[in-house]
Amino acid sequence: MSYYNWSRFAQDWGTVYFVVIFLIAVGYALWPRNASTFKRAAHIPITEQEQDDDRPLT
Repeated sequence: MSYYNWSRFAQDWGTVYFVVIFLIAVGYALWPRNASTFKRAAHIPITEQEQDDDRPLT
């Protein structure tokens, strides 16, 4: 196989691979069972300020 063929193969299937990975990540983020976990994580800064815990997050 020549360089051109390998390059073309990597471009085509690499695109498919990354689209599949992206769809899996979006599906995971939008899955109803994970909603409570993400909602709790989104409210962490608010609950820390209410508890007077203003330390920087590191």
